[in-house]
Formats: sequence, C-alpha cells, structure tokens
Amino acid sequence: MKYSTEISKRRSFAIISHPDAGKTTLTEKLLLFGGAIQTAGAVKSNKIKKHATSDFMEIERQRGISVATSVMTFEYQGILINLLDTPGHKDFAEDTYRTLTAVDSVILVIDSVNGVEAQTRRLMEVCRMRDTPVIVFVNKMDRDGKNRFDLLEEIEKELSLPLHPMAWPINSGKDFKGVYNLYDKKLVLFAANTKGGDEDTVEITDLQSAELDAMLGEKDAAILRKDVELVDGVNGALNVDDYLAAKTAPVFFGSAINNFGVREMLDTFIRIAPAPQCRPATSREVCPDEEKLSGFVFKIHANLDPRHRDRIAFMRICSGRFERNKYYHHVRLDKDIRFSNPYSFLARSKDVIEEAYPGDVVGLFDTGNFKIGDTLTEGEDFYFTGIPSFSPEIFKEVVNKDPMKTKQLEKGLMQLTDEGVAQLFTQFGGNKKIIGCVGELQFEVIQYRLLHEYTASVEFRPLPFYKACWLTSKEPAKLADFARFKQSNIAEDKDGHMVYLAQSEWFLTTERTNNPGIEFHFTSEIHKAG
Repeated sequence: MKYSTEISKRRSFAIISHPDAGKTTLTEKLLLFGGAIQTAGAVKSNKIKKHATSDFMEIERQRGISVATSVMTFEYQGILINLLDTPGHKDFAEDTYRTLTAVDSVILVIDSVNGVEAQTRRLMEVCRMRDTPVIVFVNKMDRDGKNRFDLLEEIEKELSLPLHPMAWPINSGKDFKGVYNLYDKKLVLFAANTKGGDEDTVEITDLQSAELDAMLGEKDAAILRKDVELVDGVNGALNVDDYLAAKTAPVFFGSAINNFGVREMLDTFIRIAPAPQCRPATSREVCPDEEKLSGFVFKIHANLDPRHRDRIAFMRICSGRFERNKYYHHVRLDKDIRFSNPYSFLARSKDVIEEAYPGDVVGLFDTGNFKIGDTLTEGEDFYFTGIPSFSPEIFKEVVNKDPMKTKQLEKGLMQLTDEGVAQLFTQFGGNKKIIGCVGELQFEVIQYRLLHEYTASVEFRPLPFYKACWLTSKEPAKLADFARFKQSNIAEDKDGHMVYLAQSEWFLTTERTNNPGIEFHFTSEIHKAG
C-alpha cells in the first residue's frame, strides 16, 4: 500500500547543540550527501562567499549564528529526510524547544574541545521530557580536545545519557588519524577537507592483522586494539529498541568542517532512526497510519523572502495525507481553509508540493490565520499537546522613533511576535507596547527586523519587571478591582488575556497571598485564543 510505504520512508529529526559546536556545518554536510546542495559554504570561509545554507536571515549571516529554525528536506538512499536545524543560542531556546515537538529523533552535536556546555544540558532536558531518541556526534576531533574516555564519561554523567560508541577515534588534534567503525568493522582514515568518498575506507575485520600496523603505526594500532576490546566488552552490539526508547544513545566521532565521520553517522541514522510516531492530543493519541489528516503549527516565520512580504506557518503532519487545494478544518478558528501553494523547503528555496505525508514539514502561506500550536484536521476537534510556552524574563517598552511609521510598526510587532520569539503586551488602559523576551539578543533581532523588513525605527526602554503571570478568576469583579488598583502592573497579551507584570518575586508572592480569588499562571495556553 502506497500510504504505509510513504510513512516508512520518512525520517524527521532536529540537530541540536550549544552555539559554535558545529551544528550548521554538520547540516550542510548532510545536505551535500543528499545532493541537495553542491558546494559547502562554511560561515567563516573567506574563499567561498556563500554563507551556511540554513542561515537565511540577514542578521544571521552578519553574526554567523542561527536565530531561527530552518527546515530542509532531502533524499538519501531512498529515505526522505526532514531536517530541522535549530538555533544554538540560549536566547532563542524557546524556538528550539518547540521545534523538538515536531521531530521524531535528534542528533546532538558535542564539541570535543569544550565537552558538555550549558545549552546542551537544557536541550537534553527537553528531549528527556519527550523520550526523544538521540544520536551523539562528537565534532572537531581534528582539534586538541578532551581524552575520548573522559569525554564520554562527562557526557554520560552531565546529561544522564547512557552512550553506545558506534565508532572509535584514533587519537585527536593534529595526531587524529581517523575512526574505526565498530559496526561495519571498517577503518576510516582521516584526511583534511575530504569529500567523504570511499577511497579513505579500508575494511579490516581482524584488528590483529599486520595491515593495521602498516596503516596506523605499531603504537596507535596497539592502542586501538586495546580500546576496541574494552569498548566492545562493555557495550556489545547496539540494542536498537533501547535507542528508540531513549535509553541509550549511539555515538560517532568526526570533523564536520572536513566532512569526516558524517557519512557513517548518516548511514546508521537512516538504518535505525524512527519513522513517524504516534502523538498525544487533547482527546486521544493520534497515529500516522490514520486515514484522516492532522497536523500542528510549531513555527511561524514572517518575510522568509525579503522581496515578498510573505508569512509562512510550518506544519508538522502527524496523520493522513495532506493534499494541495483541499479544505482542512482549522480547530481554533472553527473554519475550513485550503492552501493553493503549500511548500517544502531547502532553506531559502521553496518548492510547491502536491501532497505530503506524516513526518513531513510543510510551509503554508499564511494571511494571519495561524498561531503556534494551531491544529488542522479533517473535521475532528482536538489539539496536539506538549508545545511549550514560557513566561518572559526581560521586559522593554517599545519607543517609536518615527511616528509617521506607526502603522508599519504595529504590523511588524504583531507579525514578529506571532513567530513566538517574543511576547507582546499592551499596558492596561493605555497604548504603551511592551515586549517580553527570554534573552537580550531577541531585542536586537526584533529591532533589526522591524527596521529592515517593516521600515519601522524603534528603541527599547528597559522596564523593572521580572515575570509575566496570566490572570484568571471565577469572580470577574475581583479581577476588575485588582486591575484597577494595580493599573501600572497590568497589561493585556495580544489575545486580550489579562497579565500581571511583577516587579520581583516578593511582590508576586504578596499579591498571590492577598488575592486568593485570583489565579496566577506562569504559562499561557498557546492554542486558546481570546
């Protein structure tokens, strides 16, 4: 049956890491293997003026960091891969957290020099919440880094993640000679800037053979034999079910910038990574092989193409077959809509598609119908659960520097905050606009994009708030009284929900104690509109 065949062909995964671990470079190399791009344009390369394929916003190209999740689709050995490259920077963690709800597995990139870093820990917590299967790629082996045994011990301890090496490195830094693939029993010799062809792979099923000594030298060959005996003795063969249940993580070693070790990991990934999985929804579990379509929006991006003021909602398909020009039910708005130009993506380039299946991510042209967390179905009413939203930690007033551009500013603020990187509040009884973010860098990005995409010039004035709390009460009069007395601390979010902006933990505790009839919520339910 064509339908089940299509589902079994698909793999959807995200690449996650701490900033600068080499995630975007690895993304490019995977696209090279998939034939999706012809030239790798490393971000810091002077010879190639092209920048990393997945960093498509101008500010990303200037700073050399990813600040928005990119979606790329490519085929490799008959498998259709939906790859989501995520921002590494902590200020954009919320975008990454939501992206992790849209994938079935994850590749975690670890820098062999720096080991486990702060953002890696936070991202792994999200993976653990969802029992997402993880493959670890230890990058930058051609640089002087930590001892391989010490590094694996650190990863296991810091991330509470049992590891299963699938390859074993031979030295590191300037002495790095390659890896021995424990699964295929092949020696892969390292050469800088290799194209990753088969010419650097030697099949050595017997590690005792003299050929190993000839290739590595007696000392390194002896160390490799000892290491492999130890690793094999401890781990044995990989139990794929343990990997799928997120109880163990296969580990590969390599150098993404030199295209080394990437093919071995990709070959294993398509062999063991999960096909699309069932997902929890408000009324039941939804499985991929169901006939009727369902999917949810996990990301919205305005102005993907700066020449056209477009807005794209990224939807992960969870069940059924998506068809172009067919009407689907928008659960929150309770209306049916159709899409004449649904897209699949290769970073900035878009291709119109006729159909898509579970596991696929499609881009839907949006005129303002979508919010993050929205669900499309063929008539049934439910929402997919587990899409996180966080109370902002930094608050700033938006100061319009050009009153002639007020309309453009309002449009820009609405569209950019719909993307989920920041929240927009309006002060109660007034017009003061307040932006709430998780990190400082988001304000810089919003300011830049308002100017370059909407011609609106703003500055941000810091405000003395520490947390936003959504307010509800079964007694509307109490809520109205509270809002009147605390006017300078009350705002509305863009859906018209009342929010209390607390100056400090002490103020928040005091107000909660003094107002037992009012509930203070630390997250907004994204899918519920006013």
